[in-house]
Amino acid sequence: MPHDTPLISTIVGGLVLAFIFGAIAHRLRMPPLVGYLIAGVLVGPHTPGYVADQSLAPELAEIGVILLMFGVGLHFSLKDLLSVRGIAVPGAIAQIAFATLLGWGLGAFMGWPTGGSLVFGLALSVASTVVLLKALQERRLVETERGRIAVGWLIVEDLAMVLALVLIPAAAGIGGGHGPAEPLSAGLNRLLGLDLGVGGMIAMTLVKVALFVALMLVFGRKLIPWTMHRIAHTGSRELFRLGVLAIALGVAFGAAKLFGVSLALGAFFAGMVLAESELSHRAAQESLPLRDAFAVLFFVSVGMLFDPNILIDKPLPILATIFIIVIGKSVAALLIVLAFKKPLSTALTISASLGQIGEFSFILAALGVELGLLPEEGRDLILAGAIISIVLNPLLFFLCDRLRPVLEGAKREETAAEPAPATDAATAEERPLGEDDDVHPTALNGHAILIGYGRVGRIVGQNLKSSGTPFLVIEDSDKRIGELKAQGIEAFMGNAVARDTLDLANLSTARSLAIAIPNAFEACRIAEQARSVNPSILIVARAHSDAEVDELKEYGADTVIMGEREIALGMVDRLAQVHHESVPYEDGHGPDTILPADTLPPEKE
Repeated sequence: MPHDTPLISTIVGGLVLAFIFGAIAHRLRMPPLVGYLIAGVLVGPHTPGYVADQSLAPELAEIGVILLMFGVGLHFSLKDLLSVRGIAVPGAIAQIAFATLLGWGLGAFMGWPTGGSLVFGLALSVASTVVLLKALQERRLVETERGRIAVGWLIVEDLAMVLALVLIPAAAGIGGGHGPAEPLSAGLNRLLGLDLGVGGMIAMTLVKVALFVALMLVFGRKLIPWTMHRIAHTGSRELFRLGVLAIALGVAFGAAKLFGVSLALGAFFAGMVLAESELSHRAAQESLPLRDAFAVLFFVSVGMLFDPNILIDKPLPILATIFIIVIGKSVAALLIVLAFKKPLSTALTISASLGQIGEFSFILAALGVELGLLPEEGRDLILAGAIISIVLNPLLFFLCDRLRPVLEGAKREETAAEPAPATDAATAEERPLGEDDDVHPTALNGHAILIGYGRVGRIVGQNLKSSGTPFLVIEDSDKRIGELKAQGIEAFMGNAVARDTLDLANLSTARSLAIAIPNAFEACRIAEQARSVNPSILIVARAHSDAEVDELKEYGADTVIMGEREIALGMVDRLAQVHHESVPYEDGHGPDTILPADTLPPEKE
């Protein structure tokens, strides 16, 4: 069997170089995706040395987009999507129109035909699925109101691009290209002599999308959860994982082939339907490793398309393109969100999220060049703008975080100069928690700090509350923050890995820190920071393996509780009551790692 096959060499070359340069970028305190893009440039055709297969890499990257959108769908219910339709639909349409107008103006200035200029503008108007979701996930914003608006905005953009991909062939005939007719329209024209025209094609596209959505909501929401439950009852983890991947990829592919819907949109609806099942959390966990791996290949494939020489040959057009993507789109989104009376923090998050372009832009550019609408120079500008805007996107988030206090301070001064309007209770209730209010450090002393309020953190918090122990919670889900505040428990929203968030908890005077999140990497960073601020604080954490136990203890945790071992201790204790009067149990790790079984509270069913 030959080992130097294009598929294997592309995957190996892309992932190995992405790991090396991603690690270097992380070491230099840069986003790892910068390293992934550099890896793509190095395996691309424009640099010397090994060249990966340029046709395989984008297809592998598309799998990452499918799995990523499937994962988002698992956490994004139909109720959430409908809850943001009032701002996502008009906001996305207005932003697309504004960015397309700017791109059309630049194309016209450079002497391109009208059709090519419009394709260029559309390509600059749509944000990257992978980049936007990765940015939201890193900041734990997917489940917040800001995250829901951003994802809803993205879905509307995807729908608009599906429509654009149908209309571009028709525009090719108008703009001097050589585009083919839309297949279904051509078939009707040939069989019935009926010319539907542009309006008919738009109507047919909307009908196909509506049919797909209706099929998923009527049949899919019953069939998909039922199928996953049947697979789960087999007890085979391998079959369950395979079933998750088969549903995600199968629905996405079927939606694209049968209804003309994008692969990403089909996968999103598959995940959203499965989210109604109790197995959604497990499905998300099973698809996570492949999702991350193929998302890396997406960035590598983008880097492969980039020709560094264009930075020297076309500096001014590149600057103009980047200005439209990073400044024009972001400012437009900021103003649109503020016009809908949303908090400034929401407006800044949306504007930063959309200040880049990605996979749909590449599809539009390739189609425009293929149809003779867009010159190759336009495609090169789109690729350069995509890579540079992706690299600049973390910086855009950083600038928005720094601008927020300045802009909010100016807004407060303006408000203070005017008579304060009367506010009613309903308005106060509608304002999202943690979005617009000033956050001040806690006044507690000698207290406990609880990180995470999930299944484990909830039990810990309930016991702390019933015992009268003063404590506060740091949580990144706005729903749980609302629940905590409704119970009168002090809570801060944010990621505890960020030092600013930890400082709000008054670490220096706290007596204990309970890290209830399952992510060992984040738990290590939290423990390390807490120990540096307060050397005498008691740090209790959770782990899922012996390696995690050792790592957490190395970073400062005093007590690490491994869930599997505690389950085993409970089972052994119960069995001993039947078979023996008293049986000592040695776990081999000592009392500094596992709490004695008799000190643990009884588990609640």
